[in-house]
Amino acid sequence: MDRFACKRGEWYCEDVPLQRLAQQHGTPAYVYSQGTLTDHFDRLTQALSPLPHRICYAVKANSNAAVLRVFARRGAGFDIVSGGELYRVIKAGGDPQRAIFAGVGKTEDEIAYALRNHILFFTVESAVELERINAVARRMKTIARFSVRVNPNVDAHTHRYITTGTHANKFGLEFDAACAVYRRARALPNVRAVGVQMHIGSQITTTGPYVKAIRRLAGLVNELRQMGVSIEYVDVGGGMGIVYRDEKPPTAVEFAAAVVPLLRTMHATILFEPGRFLVGNAGVLLTTVQYIKRTAAKTFVIVDAGMNDLIRPALYEAYHAIVPVRARRGAAEPVDVVGPICESGDFFAQARPLPPVRPGDVLVIRSAGAYGFAMASNYNSRPRAVELMVSGARARVVRRRETWDDLVAHEYN
Repeated sequence: MDRFACKRGEWYCEDVPLQRLAQQHGTPAYVYSQGTLTDHFDRLTQALSPLPHRICYAVKANSNAAVLRVFARRGAGFDIVSGGELYRVIKAGGDPQRAIFAGVGKTEDEIAYALRNHILFFTVESAVELERINAVARRMKTIARFSVRVNPNVDAHTHRYITTGTHANKFGLEFDAACAVYRRARALPNVRAVGVQMHIGSQITTTGPYVKAIRRLAGLVNELRQMGVSIEYVDVGGGMGIVYRDEKPPTAVEFAAAVVPLLRTMHATILFEPGRFLVGNAGVLLTTVQYIKRTAAKTFVIVDAGMNDLIRPALYEAYHAIVPVRARRGAAEPVDVVGPICESGDFFAQARPLPPVRPGDVLVIRSAGAYGFAMASNYNSRPRAVELMVSGARARVVRRRETWDDLVAHEYN
Protein backbone atom coordinates (compact mmCIF):
# COMPACT_ATOMS: atom_id res chain seq x y z
CA MET A 1 0.00 0.00 0.00
CA ASP A 2 1.33 3.44 -0.89
CA ARG A 3 0.16 6.98 -1.53
CA PHE A 4 1.00 7.20 -5.22
CA ALA A 5 -2.12 7.14 -7.36
CA CYS A 6 -3.45 8.04 -10.79
CA LYS A 7 -6.23 10.62 -10.48
CA ARG A 8 -8.15 11.71 -13.57
CA GLY A 9 -5.39 10.45 -15.86
CA GLU A 10 -2.49 12.03 -13.95
CA TRP A 11 -0.15 10.54 -11.33
CA TYR A 12 0.10 12.08 -7.87
CA CYS A 13 2.21 11.62 -4.77
CA GLU A 14 -0.28 12.17 -1.98
CA ASP A 15 -1.90 15.49 -2.99
CA VAL A 16 0.90 16.72 -5.26
CA PRO A 17 0.89 16.17 -9.06
CA LEU A 18 4.14 14.55 -10.15
CA GLN A 19 4.11 16.54 -13.39
CA ARG A 20 4.30 19.73 -11.35
CA LEU A 21 7.28 18.44 -9.40
CA ALA A 22 9.06 17.54 -12.64
CA GLN A 23 8.43 21.03 -14.01
CA GLN A 24 9.56 22.77 -10.82
CA HIS A 25 12.60 20.68 -9.97
CA GLY A 26 13.60 18.98 -13.22
CA THR A 27 14.44 15.33 -13.76
CA PRO A 28 15.79 12.87 -12.85
CA ALA A 29 14.12 13.34 -9.48
CA TYR A 30 13.41 11.01 -6.59
CA VAL A 31 10.09 11.65 -4.86
CA TYR A 32 9.23 10.16 -1.46
CA SER A 33 5.86 9.98 0.28
CA GLN A 34 6.13 10.77 3.98
CA GLY A 35 2.65 9.39 4.58
CA THR A 36 3.67 6.04 3.12
CA LEU A 37 6.77 5.89 5.31
CA THR A 38 4.77 6.48 8.47
CA ASP A 39 1.97 4.13 7.39
CA HIS A 40 4.37 1.26 6.81
CA PHE A 41 6.23 1.83 10.08
CA ASP A 42 3.04 2.11 12.13
CA ARG A 43 1.43 -0.95 10.55
CA LEU A 44 4.46 -3.10 11.30
CA THR A 45 4.72 -1.73 14.85
CA GLN A 46 1.08 -2.54 15.50
CA ALA A 47 1.33 -6.03 14.01
CA LEU A 48 4.30 -6.85 16.24
CA SER A 49 2.80 -5.30 19.37
CA PRO A 50 2.25 -8.68 21.14
CA LEU A 51 6.06 -8.93 21.39
CA PRO A 52 8.58 -6.85 23.30
CA HIS A 53 10.28 -5.55 20.19
CA ARG A 54 12.09 -2.74 18.42
CA ILE A 55 12.13 -1.88 14.73
CA CYS A 56 15.65 -0.98 13.64
CA TYR A 57 15.38 0.59 10.20
CA ALA A 58 18.03 -0.67 7.76
CA VAL A 59 19.74 2.59 6.82
CA LYS A 60 21.37 1.12 3.71
CA ALA A 61 17.99 0.98 1.93
CA ASN A 62 17.59 4.77 1.88
CA SER A 63 19.86 6.97 3.97
CA ASN A 64 18.42 10.40 3.19
CA ALA A 65 18.36 12.49 6.38
CA ALA A 66 14.68 13.35 5.96
CA VAL A 67 13.77 9.66 5.72
CA LEU A 68 15.85 8.86 8.80
CA ARG A 69 14.20 11.72 10.68
CA VAL A 70 10.71 10.35 9.94
CA PHE A 71 11.63 7.05 11.59
CA ALA A 72 13.63 8.64 14.41
CA ARG A 73 10.60 10.68 15.43
CA ARG A 74 8.59 7.45 15.68
CA GLY A 75 11.12 5.94 18.05
CA ALA A 76 12.87 3.65 15.61
CA GLY A 77 16.23 2.05 16.14
CA PHE A 78 18.66 1.79 13.25
CA ASP A 79 20.56 -1.04 11.59
CA ILE A 80 23.85 0.42 10.35
CA VAL A 81 26.72 -1.09 8.37
CA SER A 82 29.29 1.72 8.42
CA GLY A 83 30.53 4.62 10.48
CA GLY A 84 29.08 6.93 7.86
CA GLU A 85 25.60 5.50 8.39
CA LEU A 86 25.92 6.05 12.13
CA TYR A 87 26.99 9.64 11.46
CA ARG A 88 23.91 10.13 9.27
CA VAL A 89 21.63 8.70 11.97
CA ILE A 90 23.03 11.05 14.60
CA LYS A 91 22.81 14.10 12.30
CA ALA A 92 19.19 13.21 11.53
CA GLY A 93 18.27 13.13 15.22
CA GLY A 94 18.34 9.36 15.65
CA ASP A 95 19.39 7.83 18.97
CA PRO A 96 22.77 6.08 18.62
CA GLN A 97 21.91 4.00 21.67
CA ARG A 98 19.26 2.37 19.51
CA ALA A 99 21.71 1.56 16.72
CA ILE A 100 23.10 -1.89 15.97
CA PHE A 101 26.29 -2.08 13.90
CA ALA A 102 26.47 -4.95 11.39
CA GLY A 103 28.80 -5.74 8.49
CA VAL A 104 31.79 -8.00 7.92
CA GLY A 105 34.51 -5.34 7.58
CA LYS A 106 34.31 -2.85 10.46
CA THR A 107 37.48 -0.78 10.78
CA GLU A 108 39.10 0.21 14.07
CA ASP A 109 38.09 3.84 13.51
CA GLU A 110 34.46 2.83 12.93
CA ILE A 111 34.43 0.65 16.04
CA ALA A 112 35.86 3.47 18.15
CA TYR A 113 33.34 5.96 16.76
CA ALA A 114 30.48 3.58 17.58
CA LEU A 115 31.78 3.05 21.11
CA ARG A 116 32.10 6.79 21.71
CA ASN A 117 28.46 7.13 20.74
CA HIS A 118 27.31 4.22 22.93
CA ILE A 119 25.53 2.12 20.30
CA LEU A 120 23.25 -0.67 21.48
CA PHE A 121 25.58 -3.44 20.26
CA PHE A 122 27.84 -4.70 17.49
CA THR A 123 26.73 -7.61 15.33
CA VAL A 124 29.88 -9.73 15.13
CA GLU A 125 30.51 -11.66 11.92
CA SER A 126 33.75 -13.50 12.76
CA ALA A 127 36.04 -14.48 15.61
CA VAL A 128 38.78 -12.11 14.44
CA GLU A 129 36.31 -9.23 14.44
CA LEU A 130 35.45 -9.90 18.08
CA GLU A 131 39.15 -9.76 18.93
CA ARG A 132 39.44 -6.39 17.21
CA ILE A 133 36.39 -4.97 18.99
CA ASN A 134 37.82 -6.13 22.33
CA ALA A 135 41.18 -4.50 21.57
CA VAL A 136 39.58 -1.17 20.64
CA ALA A 137 37.31 -1.26 23.70
CA ARG A 138 40.32 -2.03 25.92
CA ARG A 139 42.19 1.02 24.61
CA MET A 140 39.11 3.12 25.28
CA LYS A 141 38.63 1.57 28.74
CA THR A 142 35.05 0.55 28.03
CA ILE A 143 32.92 -2.54 27.42
CA ALA A 144 31.56 -3.33 23.96
CA ARG A 145 28.24 -5.14 23.80
CA PHE A 146 27.82 -7.65 20.99
CA SER A 147 25.70 -10.32 19.40
CA VAL A 148 26.93 -12.90 16.91
CA ARG A 149 25.37 -13.12 13.48
CA VAL A 150 24.55 -16.76 12.91
CA ASN A 151 23.91 -18.48 9.64
CA PRO A 152 20.86 -20.76 9.82
CA ASN A 153 21.61 -22.13 6.31
CA VAL A 154 18.12 -21.35 5.02
CA ASP A 155 17.47 -20.56 1.37
CA ALA A 156 15.43 -17.35 1.21
CA HIS A 157 14.38 -18.07 -2.42
CA THR A 158 15.44 -14.65 -3.64
CA HIS A 159 18.05 -13.29 -6.07
CA ARG A 160 21.45 -14.90 -5.52
CA TYR A 161 23.08 -11.50 -4.90
CA ILE A 162 20.76 -10.74 -1.98
CA THR A 163 20.65 -14.17 -0.33
CA THR A 164 22.64 -13.96 2.89
CA GLY A 165 21.64 -16.90 5.08
CA THR A 166 23.34 -19.92 3.49
CA HIS A 167 26.79 -21.34 4.10
CA ALA A 168 27.90 -20.08 0.68
CA ASN A 169 27.57 -16.44 1.75
CA LYS A 170 30.20 -14.23 3.38
CA PHE A 171 27.86 -13.28 6.20
CA GLY A 172 27.51 -14.82 9.64
CA LEU A 173 28.81 -17.98 11.26
CA GLU A 174 27.61 -21.56 11.40
CA PHE A 175 26.11 -22.46 14.75
CA ASP A 176 29.15 -24.40 16.05
CA ALA A 177 31.50 -21.58 15.08
CA ALA A 178 29.18 -19.04 16.71
CA CYS A 179 29.19 -21.01 19.98
CA ALA A 180 32.98 -21.00 19.88
CA VAL A 181 32.96 -17.20 19.56
CA TYR A 182 30.70 -16.86 22.59
CA ARG A 183 33.02 -19.14 24.56
CA ARG A 184 36.04 -17.12 23.46
CA ALA A 185 34.33 -13.92 24.62
CA ARG A 186 34.53 -15.15 28.23
CA ALA A 187 38.28 -14.62 28.12
CA LEU A 188 38.01 -11.14 26.61
CA PRO A 189 37.43 -8.59 29.38
CA ASN A 190 36.19 -5.73 27.21
CA VAL A 191 33.29 -7.40 25.39
CA ARG A 192 29.95 -8.65 26.68
CA ALA A 193 27.43 -10.82 24.88
CA VAL A 194 23.87 -9.48 24.91
CA GLY A 195 22.15 -11.39 22.13
CA VAL A 196 22.16 -13.29 18.87
CA GLN A 197 21.34 -12.18 15.33
CA MET A 198 20.44 -13.63 11.93
CA HIS A 199 19.57 -12.22 8.52
CA ILE A 200 18.70 -14.59 5.70
CA GLY A 201 18.29 -12.29 2.71
CA SER A 202 16.34 -9.52 1.03
CA GLN A 203 13.10 -9.25 -0.96
CA ILE A 204 11.70 -12.40 0.67
CA THR A 205 8.10 -12.88 -0.45
CA THR A 206 6.93 -15.78 1.75
CA THR A 207 7.00 -16.43 5.48
CA GLY A 208 8.32 -19.98 5.13
CA PRO A 209 12.04 -19.12 5.19
CA TYR A 210 11.55 -16.98 8.31
CA VAL A 211 9.66 -19.72 10.12
CA LYS A 212 12.32 -22.30 9.26
CA ALA A 213 15.18 -20.01 10.29
CA ILE A 214 13.55 -18.88 13.55
CA ARG A 215 12.89 -22.47 14.57
CA ARG A 216 16.57 -23.24 14.07
CA LEU A 217 17.51 -20.07 15.92
CA ALA A 218 15.33 -21.03 18.89
CA GLY A 219 17.36 -24.17 19.43
CA LEU A 220 20.57 -22.16 19.39
CA VAL A 221 19.18 -19.63 21.87
CA ASN A 222 18.42 -22.46 24.30
CA GLU A 223 21.91 -23.89 23.83
CA LEU A 224 23.55 -20.53 24.41
CA ARG A 225 21.60 -19.92 27.59
CA GLN A 226 22.64 -23.36 28.85
CA MET A 227 26.23 -22.20 28.21
CA GLY A 228 25.56 -19.19 30.41
CA VAL A 229 25.36 -16.63 27.58
CA SER A 230 23.06 -13.69 28.27
CA ILE A 231 20.47 -13.37 25.50
CA GLU A 232 18.67 -10.09 26.08
CA TYR A 233 18.06 -9.48 22.36
CA VAL A 234 17.13 -11.80 19.53
CA ASP A 235 17.56 -10.04 16.20
CA VAL A 236 15.83 -11.76 13.29
CA GLY A 237 17.06 -9.33 10.63
CA GLY A 238 14.98 -7.88 7.84
CA GLY A 239 14.39 -8.80 4.22
CA MET A 240 10.59 -8.58 4.02
CA GLY A 241 9.62 -8.24 0.38
CA ILE A 242 7.41 -5.74 -1.43
CA VAL A 243 5.38 -5.68 -4.64
CA TYR A 244 7.41 -4.68 -7.68
CA ARG A 245 5.33 -6.51 -10.27
CA ASP A 246 3.02 -9.39 -9.38
CA GLU A 247 4.59 -10.65 -6.15
CA LYS A 248 2.30 -11.39 -3.23
CA PRO A 249 4.48 -10.80 -0.17
CA PRO A 250 2.96 -11.12 3.29
CA THR A 251 1.46 -8.02 4.83
CA ALA A 252 2.70 -6.86 8.21
CA VAL A 253 -0.21 -8.69 9.84
CA GLU A 254 0.48 -11.91 7.92
CA PHE A 255 4.18 -11.74 8.69
CA ALA A 256 3.48 -11.23 12.39
CA ALA A 257 0.97 -14.09 12.46
CA ALA A 258 3.68 -16.44 11.21
CA VAL A 259 6.58 -15.35 13.44
CA VAL A 260 5.14 -13.94 16.67
CA PRO A 261 4.12 -17.33 18.17
CA LEU A 262 7.65 -18.63 17.63
CA LEU A 263 9.37 -15.51 18.90
CA ARG A 264 7.30 -15.33 22.09
CA THR A 265 9.15 -18.41 23.33
CA MET A 266 12.50 -16.59 23.12
CA HIS A 267 11.86 -14.49 26.28
CA ALA A 268 13.90 -11.62 24.89
CA THR A 269 13.43 -8.28 23.18
CA ILE A 270 13.00 -9.07 19.50
CA LEU A 271 14.69 -6.80 16.98
CA PHE A 272 13.59 -6.43 13.36
CA GLU A 273 15.62 -4.74 10.62
CA PRO A 274 13.22 -3.80 7.80
CA GLY A 275 14.48 -1.53 5.05
CA ARG A 276 12.83 -2.17 1.70
CA PHE A 277 9.52 -3.03 3.41
CA LEU A 278 9.34 0.48 4.87
CA VAL A 279 10.71 2.60 2.01
CA GLY A 280 10.58 0.61 -1.25
CA ASN A 281 7.11 1.60 -2.36
CA ALA A 282 7.37 5.00 -0.68
CA GLY A 283 9.47 6.41 -3.52
CA VAL A 284 9.50 6.87 -7.28
CA LEU A 285 12.03 8.14 -9.81
CA LEU A 286 10.81 10.73 -12.32
CA THR A 287 12.55 10.85 -15.69
CA THR A 288 11.91 12.71 -18.94
CA VAL A 289 11.83 11.16 -22.41
CA GLN A 290 14.58 12.62 -24.61
CA TYR A 291 14.29 10.62 -27.84
CA ILE A 292 12.28 7.86 -29.48
CA LYS A 293 14.71 5.74 -31.51
CA ARG A 294 13.23 3.16 -33.87
CA THR A 295 15.38 0.46 -35.44
CA ALA A 296 14.58 -2.60 -37.49
CA ALA A 297 14.78 -4.69 -34.32
CA LYS A 298 13.03 -2.60 -31.66
CA THR A 299 11.97 0.78 -30.35
CA PHE A 300 14.02 2.57 -27.71
CA VAL A 301 12.58 5.18 -25.37
CA ILE A 302 15.66 7.13 -24.29
CA VAL A 303 15.27 8.99 -20.99
CA ASP A 304 17.42 11.34 -18.91
CA ALA A 305 17.81 8.96 -15.95
CA GLY A 306 20.41 6.24 -16.15
CA MET A 307 21.84 3.26 -14.35
CA ASN A 308 23.88 5.69 -12.26
CA ASP A 309 20.54 6.91 -10.80
CA LEU A 310 18.87 3.51 -10.39
CA ILE A 311 21.12 0.50 -10.86
CA ARG A 312 18.75 -2.29 -9.78
CA PRO A 313 17.56 -3.24 -13.29
CA ALA A 314 21.15 -3.43 -14.58
CA LEU A 315 22.51 -5.18 -11.48
CA TYR A 316 19.69 -7.61 -10.69
CA GLU A 317 17.56 -7.48 -13.86
CA ALA A 318 15.00 -6.12 -11.42
CA TYR A 319 11.51 -5.14 -12.54
CA HIS A 320 10.17 -1.66 -11.86
CA ALA A 321 6.75 -0.63 -13.12
CA ILE A 322 6.95 2.36 -15.49
CA VAL A 323 4.01 4.62 -16.29
CA PRO A 324 3.66 8.01 -17.99
CA VAL A 325 2.80 10.81 -15.58
CA ARG A 326 0.04 11.73 -18.03
CA ALA A 327 -1.23 8.95 -20.23
CA ARG A 328 -1.73 9.51 -23.95
CA ARG A 329 -4.38 7.70 -25.94
CA GLY A 330 -3.30 4.86 -28.15
CA ALA A 331 -2.27 1.22 -28.07
CA ALA A 332 0.71 0.16 -26.02
CA GLU A 333 3.75 -1.17 -27.85
CA PRO A 334 6.79 -3.06 -26.57
CA VAL A 335 9.78 -0.76 -26.06
CA ASP A 336 13.12 -0.69 -24.30
CA VAL A 337 13.33 2.15 -21.78
CA VAL A 338 17.01 3.06 -21.66
CA GLY A 339 19.24 5.77 -20.25
CA PRO A 340 22.13 7.84 -21.61
CA ILE A 341 24.98 5.88 -19.95
CA CYS A 342 27.60 4.33 -22.24
CA GLU A 343 26.79 0.77 -21.19
CA SER A 344 24.54 -1.78 -22.89
CA GLY A 345 23.24 -2.66 -19.43
CA ASP A 346 21.83 0.84 -18.99
CA PHE A 347 18.14 -0.02 -19.17
CA PHE A 348 15.06 0.24 -16.98
CA ALA A 349 12.83 -2.07 -19.02
CA GLN A 350 13.17 -4.32 -22.06
CA ALA A 351 10.37 -5.28 -24.44
CA ARG A 352 7.97 -3.57 -22.01
CA PRO A 353 4.50 -2.61 -23.31
CA LEU A 354 4.23 1.15 -22.85
CA PRO A 355 1.50 3.60 -23.91
CA PRO A 356 2.50 6.11 -26.58
CA VAL A 357 5.07 8.65 -25.36
CA ARG A 358 6.84 11.60 -26.96
CA PRO A 359 10.02 13.53 -26.18
CA GLY A 360 9.32 15.77 -23.19
CA ASP A 361 6.90 13.34 -21.54
CA VAL A 362 7.65 12.45 -17.92
CA LEU A 363 7.73 8.80 -16.85
CA VAL A 364 7.32 7.45 -13.34
CA ILE A 365 9.61 4.56 -12.38
CA ARG A 366 7.81 3.07 -9.43
CA SER A 367 8.98 1.25 -6.27
CA ALA A 368 12.27 3.17 -6.28
CA GLY A 369 12.40 4.20 -2.63
CA ALA A 370 14.81 1.42 -1.61
CA TYR A 371 18.28 0.91 -3.08
CA GLY A 372 17.67 3.75 -5.54
CA PHE A 373 19.45 6.95 -4.64
CA ALA A 374 21.35 5.02 -1.95
CA MET A 375 23.20 3.12 -4.71
CA ALA A 376 23.51 6.08 -7.10
CA SER A 377 26.87 7.16 -8.51
CA ASN A 378 28.48 9.83 -10.65
CA TYR A 379 29.40 7.39 -13.42
CA ASN A 380 29.87 9.16 -16.77
CA SER A 381 30.32 12.34 -14.67
CA ARG A 382 26.60 12.69 -14.15
CA PRO A 383 25.39 14.76 -11.18
CA ARG A 384 23.14 12.84 -8.82
CA ALA A 385 19.43 13.56 -8.80
CA VAL A 386 17.40 15.85 -6.58
CA GLU A 387 15.40 14.19 -3.77
CA LEU A 388 11.97 15.48 -2.75
CA MET A 389 9.72 14.67 0.20
CA VAL A 390 5.96 15.06 -0.08
CA SER A 391 3.62 15.36 2.87
CA GLY A 392 0.01 15.98 1.95
CA ALA A 393 -0.08 18.97 -0.41
CA ARG A 394 3.46 20.11 0.46
CA ALA A 395 6.69 19.10 -1.28
CA ARG A 396 10.18 20.08 -0.21
CA VAL A 397 13.71 19.45 -1.42
CA VAL A 398 15.51 17.10 0.97
CA ARG A 399 18.66 16.87 -1.12
CA ARG A 400 19.50 19.36 -3.84
CA ARG A 401 20.51 18.25 -7.30
CA GLU A 402 24.27 18.05 -7.72
CA THR A 403 26.02 20.40 -10.13
CA TRP A 404 29.03 19.99 -12.39
CA ASP A 405 30.99 21.97 -9.83
CA ASP A 406 30.11 19.34 -7.24
CA LEU A 407 31.65 16.67 -9.46
CA VAL A 408 35.13 18.19 -9.16
CA ALA A 409 34.86 19.93 -5.79
CA HIS A 410 37.11 17.37 -4.04
CA GLU A 411 39.65 16.88 -6.83
CA TYR A 412 43.06 18.47 -7.22
CA ASN A 413 45.15 19.05 -10.33
